[in-house]
Amino acid sequence: MPTLAFSDIESAQRAIAEVALRTPLIAAPDLSRKLGCELLLKLESLQPVGAFKLRGAANAMAKLPANTSGVTCCSTGNHGRAVAYSAKSLGMRAVICMSELVPKAKVDGIRKLGAEVYIRGRSQDDAQEECLRLAAAEGLVEIPPFDHPDVIAGQATMAVEMLEDRPDIETLLVPLSGGGLAAGVAFAAKTIKPGIEVIGVSMDRGAAMHDSLKAGRPVAVTEVASLADSLGGGIGLENRHSFPLCRDYLDKVVLVTEDEIYSAMQALYFEERLVAEGACVVGIAAMMAGKLTRLNAPVATIITGRNVDMDTFAAVVAGRDVLLGDVTINGKAYDHG
Repeated sequence: MPTLAFSDIESAQRAIAEVALRTPLIAAPDLSRKLGCELLLKLESLQPVGAFKLRGAANAMAKLPANTSGVTCCSTGNHGRAVAYSAKSLGMRAVICMSELVPKAKVDGIRKLGAEVYIRGRSQDDAQEECLRLAAAEGLVEIPPFDHPDVIAGQATMAVEMLEDRPDIETLLVPLSGGGLAAGVAFAAKTIKPGIEVIGVSMDRGAAMHDSLKAGRPVAVTEVASLADSLGGGIGLENRHSFPLCRDYLDKVVLVTEDEIYSAMQALYFEERLVAEGACVVGIAAMMAGKLTRLNAPVATIITGRNVDMDTFAAVVAGRDVLLGDVTINGKAYDHG
């Protein structure tokens, strides 16, 4: 069984208080009108590293032994940025392992924070192998991106904030990848408000947690390029924490297509003037596509990060085609009606 208690989340709140922001939960009036229900947005994109991952990384690193000389991690971008930022503030070496599928903008952002970046293979599994090798060979401490109690407890702090700000939230839509975010948010939310509905949302190609939950055990998936690149990668076949928490606390999981993510990125920008990664909008995409009906409002979702490749974002906003590996997303202008 996963080792997580609500006291761990309270401890994480204290540990990250000087590092991570308490981000605002804002109304989305124009999207609410379009969707027909009150929608609230938790702006984790305002964190110093541009994404929610700072919470989990900062909590895990606050609990490291005092003699730790360096850390390493495997990342699709945002976790690596969070680890690099935290390591820099502690004067510690950081080595970030990433696959070739990670957008250049995210790689460059990590290097600017002073971390070393190793690019290995075409999947997160390849990058994870390099991370484990470095940890063993160079005495670095691994900071896992999702399957770690301290990381999960750090991510869970945002659910506490959301329900403190709006105790009347009835439905939470959580972007779902390796499950660190969804596990923490679902556990915290259900502990505070047992009747709340928590729904995980992911892209429909390479959705590792969805496929694992369906199989009843962690399974491997083929990783592919996606507008929601932050949701890529596997959950680890030896997953001990995020898988059972997602299994036990998520009410359901919904998948969205690349076209639906594309349209939701446009909608969030034109209706609420927010720049966000594709991973942030999967909940909005599911609502726009009619895949989430009869939701109990208010509905809240998390704008998890802003570290999007701006060339891709500009193409989406302009309604141009976007090439994702061997798949082309056929662009179209946003309907302002």
